[in-house]
Amino acid sequence: MGKRILPPSGDGEGAGGNIEPIDLKSALEERYLAYALSTIMHRALPDARDGLKPVHRRVLYAMRALRLDPGAAFKKSARVVGDVIGKFHPHGDQSVYDALVRLAQDFAQRYPLVDGQGNFGNVDGDSAAAMRYTEARLTETARLLLDGLDDDTVDFRPTYDGSESEPVVLPAAVPHLLANGSAGIAVGMATSIPPHNMAELLDAAAHLIDNPQATTLDLLKIVKGPDFPTGGIIVYDKAAIREAYETGRGGFRVRARWETEEGARGAWTVIVTEIPYQVAKSRLIEKIAELLEAKKLPLLADVRDESTEDIRIVLEPKSRNVEPSLLMESLFKLTELESRFPLNMNVLVGGQVPKVVGLADLLREWLDHRRVVLTRRSQHRLAEIAHRLEVLGGYLVAYLNIDKVIRIIRNHDDPKAELIRVFKLTDVQATAILDMRLRSLRKLEEIEIKREHDALTQEKASLERLLNSETLQWRAISGEIAKVRESYDPKSKLGRRRTVFGTAPEHDEEAVQEALVEREPITVILSEKGWIRALKGHQEDVSGLTFKTDDRLKLAFYAETTSKIMVFATNGRFYTLDAAKLPGGRGHGEPIRLFLDMEQADDVVDAFIHEGGRKLLVASREAKGFVVAEDDCLATTRKGKQVLVVDAPDEARLVKPVEGDHVATIGDNRRLLVFPLNQVPEMPRGKGVRLQRFRDGGLADAKCFALEDGLSWTDSAERNFTVDKRDLREWIGTRSDSGRLPPKGFPKSNKFE
Repeated sequence: MGKRILPPSGDGEGAGGNIEPIDLKSALEERYLAYALSTIMHRALPDARDGLKPVHRRVLYAMRALRLDPGAAFKKSARVVGDVIGKFHPHGDQSVYDALVRLAQDFAQRYPLVDGQGNFGNVDGDSAAAMRYTEARLTETARLLLDGLDDDTVDFRPTYDGSESEPVVLPAAVPHLLANGSAGIAVGMATSIPPHNMAELLDAAAHLIDNPQATTLDLLKIVKGPDFPTGGIIVYDKAAIREAYETGRGGFRVRARWETEEGARGAWTVIVTEIPYQVAKSRLIEKIAELLEAKKLPLLADVRDESTEDIRIVLEPKSRNVEPSLLMESLFKLTELESRFPLNMNVLVGGQVPKVVGLADLLREWLDHRRVVLTRRSQHRLAEIAHRLEVLGGYLVAYLNIDKVIRIIRNHDDPKAELIRVFKLTDVQATAILDMRLRSLRKLEEIEIKREHDALTQEKASLERLLNSETLQWRAISGEIAKVRESYDPKSKLGRRRTVFGTAPEHDEEAVQEALVEREPITVILSEKGWIRALKGHQEDVSGLTFKTDDRLKLAFYAETTSKIMVFATNGRFYTLDAAKLPGGRGHGEPIRLFLDMEQADDVVDAFIHEGGRKLLVASREAKGFVVAEDDCLATTRKGKQVLVVDAPDEARLVKPVEGDHVATIGDNRRLLVFPLNQVPEMPRGKGVRLQRFRDGGLADAKCFALEDGLSWTDSAERNFTVDKRDLREWIGTRSDSGRLPPKGFPKSNKFE
């Protein structure tokens, strides 16, 4: 319920008399909605017809008013900005200049609308010079957007102060929105449209005219995908691109273009010649240098920027034996040499309604706009022709009756009214005759007048046929498109496609992961209370390690920074950790639960290095277990992977590598059982089968071994004992038997190791 603002007590006169009670909730909603609509309509979202936001449209219109046409002399950017903010756009000069600068940057705009002279920034991310130092004029593409403004092709509206007028939308002879793209963030919505190739868009528009029922899928045979001004390679996924253009939402993976350059004695370097769109080169190189310093790019030795006007980033490998594609794959994963450009075609349809549209709908919006422009231009021309024909009729009367016309003008006080009365002229014709100069009378010939009259009559008939035939209108638009396309021929420098398509090479995931981490030896330490850390190097003596109060060592094993650490928990789940991400050896480490989604009641059973290809024996406290492939236990998320299914109060008790042909199990009741390994099933997940039967207690330990080699164990004094095959006969039985007391010398801990 909204609060109400009430007037002070009294008779309503004086200071409190002008206060009106209002509902605060409604007032806030109304004002915020007005702000949101203003942001959407006038700042963030482009118009689907000309692809421009108000500030860009006003910049172009102001430059046209200053006669800054292509080929004209440049004028200071400050002059343009002054006119824009003074006449059309009542905002800060810097924001307007920033908009102008972006329109001039050939690395930001696929087809720049402003031809800039001076420092307009660069791909390194450096800012443009101040507006007083730069100059600007329009490009040919901008001229095509503005062409037809004088022919009443679009509506005009008063400017913010009512002193001038400005176009609501530009005629836009090119599909600018898709050609140059757009980006913006409004209230509750955003837009992100990548640039495309103009020739492809014009071909697609022509195809849409010839085939009105064409779908986005049909158009994608012509429009291959984005065409970024900075080039690059789009990692091709046909299904994803199709869905993105059909729904208007999606994204593209863009990679840098690179090549190898051979050096002396088999050495080579990678040369990056194009980087993804909107990536600042200086920031990119700084990031690579930081990763090198942090030893996160073990395959890379050095990076250098040798760019001039063209991009040339040199990547030097640590060894000539490194595979170039694997080196680049590691860089793609960690740096902006690969980036994702989002697609969100949220535009103002008809200049009024925000809507997410697909490729076909967006082109139809532009084509419908071009048809409106064509009809309004034709109607404007018809009005001009009608006026001229009327004037020519008056000229013809004046030519045939020149002496009488001169006498009327000389002798009458109101020659205009007399001319109208005598020759049955219209007001326009009489005015035209009176406005003629005497010198033109000698040039005024009947043949000339009739020739112009006939030509205009033919043009009038042609325009009337055009306005009465939808087919002729679309044919005319097709002709205009074909003419414009000549300026963007794919073989020309401006029109050729810069972004190509490719597929990411297939690499073994482990090889890629190793390429991201410097391979160094470590010792993994896990305490009883679950604190984990990684000591540098392989530490043989860990007896001097310190732990938190009431905590002690649980596990210690050798690994490398490229290793995957598998953790088996009492809930029967396997978790996977990257050794490179473990905390360092300083201090007590960090709780392992920071890296895993493990309940507080669960505990770590064991942890070891993933070797791959092995088989593991997993078992619960109630001695239910089975054999599982180690590769099937790898987890891809923090939640781990459920392998051994246990029901409380049972819990997972052990995981052992499978070796040999027999299994030895021993329970808390100190009963030992040996049975063939083939009696234990192999499965990817489940509760398993009973390995040993107990009256009380549960499973203490198990071991897989080769019967021929005998059963071995280590006692608390680090002494090794082995019972050979012949002496094990009384303990060999069948799975789920009870077992017997172990041989003399077996550890009281009931552990084989």
